Parts: sequence; C-alpha cells; structure tokens
Amino acid sequence: MQDDARYLKRKVTAGSLDVHPTEKALVVHYEVEASILGEGGGHVLGERKEGQKIIRVKSLSPSTDVGALARKVVEECKLIPSSRLPQVEQLLYYLQNRKSSPVEGKKKRTAKPRELTPFEGMELNEEASITRVDEYIELLYEGIPEKIRGSALILQLARNPDNLEELLHNEAALGALARVLREDWKQSVELATIIIYIFFCFSSFAQFHGVVSHYKIGALCMSVVEHELKRHDVWREELRKKNKSAPENGSLRRDQDKAVRKYHGLLSKQEQLLRVSLYLLLNLAEDTRTELKMRNKNIVGLLVKVLERDDEELLVLVVSFLKKLSIFLENKNDMAEVDTVERLARLVPCDHEDLLNLTLRLLLNLSFDSGLRAKMVEVGLLPKLTALLGNSNNRQVAMRILYHISIDDRFKGMFVYTDCIPQLMQMLYEHGEEETEAELISICINLAANKRNAQLMCEGNGLKMLMKRALKMKDCLLMKMIRNISQHDGPTKSVFIDYVGDLAAEIRAEEEEEWVLECLGTLANLTIPDLDWELVLKEYNLVPYLKDRLKPGSAEDDLILEVVIMIGTVSMDDACAAMLAKSGIIPALIELLNAQQEDDEFVCQIVYVFYQMVFHQATRDVIIKDTQAPAYLIDLMHDKNAEIRKVCDNTLDIIAEYDEEWGRKIQSEKFRFHNNQWLEMVESRQADESEPYLYDNDNDNDRTDLFYSAGTHTHMLVISSCILNYQVYHNHLKSWYQQIIALVLMNSFFSMMYLKIHTRRDVSAAQSLFHCC
Repeated sequence: MQDDARYLKRKVTAGSLDVHPTEKALVVHYEVEASILGEGGGHVLGERKEGQKIIRVKSLSPSTDVGALARKVVEECKLIPSSRLPQVEQLLYYLQNRKSSPVEGKKKRTAKPRELTPFEGMELNEEASITRVDEYIELLYEGIPEKIRGSALILQLARNPDNLEELLHNEAALGALARVLREDWKQSVELATIIIYIFFCFSSFAQFHGVVSHYKIGALCMSVVEHELKRHDVWREELRKKNKSAPENGSLRRDQDKAVRKYHGLLSKQEQLLRVSLYLLLNLAEDTRTELKMRNKNIVGLLVKVLERDDEELLVLVVSFLKKLSIFLENKNDMAEVDTVERLARLVPCDHEDLLNLTLRLLLNLSFDSGLRAKMVEVGLLPKLTALLGNSNNRQVAMRILYHISIDDRFKGMFVYTDCIPQLMQMLYEHGEEETEAELISICINLAANKRNAQLMCEGNGLKMLMKRALKMKDCLLMKMIRNISQHDGPTKSVFIDYVGDLAAEIRAEEEEEWVLECLGTLANLTIPDLDWELVLKEYNLVPYLKDRLKPGSAEDDLILEVVIMIGTVSMDDACAAMLAKSGIIPALIELLNAQQEDDEFVCQIVYVFYQMVFHQATRDVIIKDTQAPAYLIDLMHDKNAEIRKVCDNTLDIIAEYDEEWGRKIQSEKFRFHNNQWLEMVESRQADESEPYLYDNDNDNDRTDLFYSAGTHTHMLVISSCILNYQVYHNHLKSWYQQIIALVLMNSFFSMMYLKIHTRRDVSAAQSLFHCC
C-alpha cells in the first residue's frame, strides 16, 4: 500500500468564501485535483472536482464576539488559510446584522403533518460525499445490493437541502434513479423505498415539483401503492388459511408462528414504502391539477383501504391526505361511496393525539354531507363524540360535528340516549358571565327543538338557570334556545308561568329588536289555558306596542310576524279578544294583510287571528259588522296554500253559522266555485242568441246537438257532476229559483241520456246514467 501511494497525488485548493443565502452559515468553495503519477513521477491521469463545505454558526447572536468566533472557525476549518481571517470576520459580522426575513429565492416547503423520519435499514456506516456522486451512480448499474447501497448514499445527500440544487443539475443521477425505480421496484421493497425517498426530498420544495413530475414519479408511486395493497390482501389470505388449517401439532404450530413473524416483517417494510410513497403524493397534490389526476386513478379508494392498517404514523399521513382531499366535492363524493366513515370510526377515540385530532377534523369536513352524517350515527359515533366533550384538546371539533348531526330532526331524539345534554348544560353553567361559545349555544338551540331534549334541559333548575342568565346578559341566542323549549306542549310549557312577567317586561320599544323578537316569540308559544293574558296585557301595557308594530314597515318582518302570532295566542282569551278589538287592531291586521298578501306565513297567521276572534261574541260582531274581514276570507278561500284554505274554511263556517247574510254569500261562493265550469258554460250559452232552444220538439237531433257537438263529452261530465252535487248542496239552495234550475237541469240531463242510449246505442252515455242513478 505504501508503494502504491507514491503513484497517487491529491491536491485541495481553497476557493472563494461567502455567506449562506438563507442560514447562519459560511460557504467555503474548494477544488480537488486528483492525479495518477507514473513510476518516474510523471503525470499520467488527472481529474478536477469542485466542492463546497457549509460551516454553520448557530451560536451567532447580537452579543457574540465576532473576532473570537472568526479565529475559532479558521482554526477548525483546514480549507480556510489564516490569511483570510479578516474576511471571515467581515462575513460573520454581516451574518450577525442580517435580517432574519427570508431572502428572495428561498426554498418553499410544502405543508406536511410532520417530518418524515429515516426508516429502519436505510442508514449506512459510511458517510456520503457530494463529490463522489458519480461513484454512487455507477453502483446503480450493478446488482440489487449495489443499487441499494448506491441509492442509500445518494439519499444521505438528498436529505440535506443544501445538496438538492446540485443533485438537480445532475441529470445522469436523477435519470438513473428513475430508471432503476421503474425497472426494479417490484424486486426489492427496500430499493423502491430508498429511491422514492430521494424524490420525496425534492417534492418537499414546491419549485422542485417539476423535476418529480418530469420523471413521472407520481404515477409510479400510485402504481406502487396499488400493487402493495393487493400484495397485502394476498398475504392476509394466505395467513388466514394457515391459521384455519393449522392443527395442534407442535411442529406445525412453530411453522405457523414463523409465518406470522415473517408476515409482520414484510408488513413493516411495506408500510415504510407506503408511507414514503403517499407522502410524496401528498406533496405533489399541492397542485390541484395533479390532485385531479390522482383522483382519476382512485387515490381516495387507495387511501381508505390503508385505513385498515395499525401503524399510527402511516395513519396520520393517510388521514391528513384524506382531509386535504375532502374539501373538494368530487373527492367527498368518492369517500361517500366507500367505507370511509366506518374505518374512521375505529380511530375515535385513540391514544395518538395527532391522529385523533386529524380524524375528527376529517369527520367534520365529511359531516357537511347529510348522508355521511347519517352514516356517522349508524356506526355509533354519537356517544364517542359526546365522550370527547370532556377533552379540552378536541372538544371544539367534536362539538362542531355534533352540531351538524343535531341539524337533522331525525337524529335530535338520539341525543337523549347519551350524556350529551347534561354535559352541554354543565358547560353553560360554567360560562358564568362570559360570552357563550357559538358552537355550544348553536347545538343547544337545535336540540331544544326536540320535546324530550327540552324536558331534560328543564330538569332541576335548568330552566331557571337559563332564564336568569339570558335576562341578565340579554343573550339573544340563549333566549332563542328558551324559545325552542317553550314550543313543546305538556309539562314543559307550564313551567314558564313563573317567567311570563319577566318576558313581558322586555317587550319595549327601546329594546333591541332581535332581543324583543325572541322574548315575544317565547310568550307567543305559551298557549296555557290557566294563564290570565288580560292581566298581562294591562300590567305591561302591551296593546299599544302590539298595535304600533302591526304597521307595515314599522319593524323587521320577523318581528311583525311574531306580533301577529302573539295576538293570535292572547285572542284565545275572551276578555283579551274584546280588548284587542276595541283598540282597533282588526283594521290594522287587514291593512297588514293587504301589504303582505304574497307572504303565505303572514296570511296564514292573520287568518288564524280572525279564526280565534270569531269564537267570541264581542269580537265576532266587530269582525262581521264593522270590517271587511269576511270578504277577504272569501277571497282567500281558494288560495293555493292548503293551510290557508283550511283556516279560512273553518273561520267562514263559524261566520256563516252566526250571520245569515254572510252565510248566503259564503254558500253561494262555495257553490259557484264548485260548479265553476258548468256556470261558465251556461253564461256563454246565454250570451249566444243564435243557439237553438233547448227543447225544440220538432227536431230531436237539434235538441241533442247542443250537448253532442265538439267537446260535448266534457260538458256532459260537468253537468253530471253538477247533478251529483245537487244533493250535497241542496241545503245551500235557499231560493226557489235555484232549486227549480237544478231540477230542470236534472230533467234535461236524464232526457238526453235516454235519447243517446235509445237512438245511438251509446255505451258511455249508459255508463254516465248508471253512475248518476
């Protein structure tokens, strides 16, 4: 070896000295010249290679002695001659005063759940050098072991971001790595893992994504993941068969244990490959166009399948990826088609805090879909999420998911079977005078719309606490929750008697409209028979306020509507109805009806007020004799809204029973509407003087032409309907001429039916006559 040494010569020449563009470090450039000498000392072969060394000075701070640090750097770094001490000191002084903001051109990292740590078996005892990259490339043309060694050494370099720029310009290295990956990834999991890891290092920076895409590494990673998942299914099936067929024989049992250990070994290496492959794909998915390509290759299905695994670091990555994808509708729909929610449910709860938090956030994204919300309830997530309300780290996310579930009426009642409501009430207690969290009060408002939930909320001093806090804080959302509680019939409503005065006292013009709206809505819900509404109206002087708010435009429509509902509630009381009638509220309601005639809710509630008032003698006389309310009700009798028609009919029936004149008008209108087609036909025939007389005995055919010309069949059916309705409306035909007309029509109809059957043998006429009889 000593004899050979005299034929080799290596010379290192120091080059320029500069500062690192982004870090607190000096960059020393140097040149290495290697020469092979002959026996006589002559130059035979030589090669020059440039390199650089990074000297990091992390301890450099504003208080650092720059001179002392410069001397230490020169002493320890053999590449810097002592003559350059002033230059080193000057560069360190520059670094000491340089602003920490990133310079232009700094590498941008993509967002990742956490750093990718080295994998088992990838560390080598030797240290890689950027100057020996060509040697490592040569190894990629040998056997699998050499390829693994060569790629592992390049990986050492790639894990240092400072080397990526130089590796990027080495097309031979990247091309060789991409070729080996395409050709040999199925032969060695370890080799595939190392090479994909190298490209992952590039994918961590957005400006290098083009290089990764150029070599089609993303598409190759998709193929790798798909293939490995299929291999895993085969392994599991083989292991299952061995477990099923393994007898109690000791020797075979040992073979079985060996197979299990082998399976876990293969699984560990495979999960390393899956992890680095998916991590690279996650980085590339920063570009939505690339993400769309992944979706077309079923990235969602592959990720959901990986959720079966138990490796927590792999699961963190997969859930992070799914969470990123879930913000797009198409990806969310893909997740709905596979068992995403079912596989996520097993991760709630789990000991890995990051995994639990990511899983909840993914579920939150999915919970915007009603079908996926139903699936969450189906797989038993409701009690699990409720249990997380006590976890300060995940409570807010869990509460948001519960809020989305509580939106659906079909799931509100299921909260009764968990301890969710007691926990929510406890949280409200603990808030004291602080503002209530939006998520907390929102879910309480939704759940209060269920009768059983409302009963649980009122248990003990629940309602007392809510009322006390709401009135003290003037909390509109809390009062909205109380309003929802007050809408339920039964014992819950009777509990509110103690708070009627407190609520009525808040109905004032000087209060905020939103606050008055909730208080008024709560009062309007209290349809309690024993409640003395007359006393309440007088004591708190509510009638003038209610009348003023009925004027169109006096307040927001929501508040005016609640005023109408409140009037309908108090009008159940005879004395209150009379008080309201005397105050002139009925004309105000009619004026409001004219202004809001396009709003079905307004119309329905106003008609309901009239319905309540016609029950009482005093208000009935006012409505019938002093207003045109019955005329408006007749106009609304045939409204397209079924609820409005129903309330109108009931109100008009009461008016018709107590007032003969209006009764005739109402009956006439009902008769006219029911037989509208026939009346239109008669009126049109009367206007046409050229029509032949109905009973011209000289010509039976002319007599029937009126009914058997074009369209006669329709007329026949109309008349048939009128005849059949004669008996129904006989009680409404008060005048003698109406009854005569009906009898004449019946006689005419039967005569024509007989002629048609006798002369033309008309089957349809016979059927019509049969039905009428």
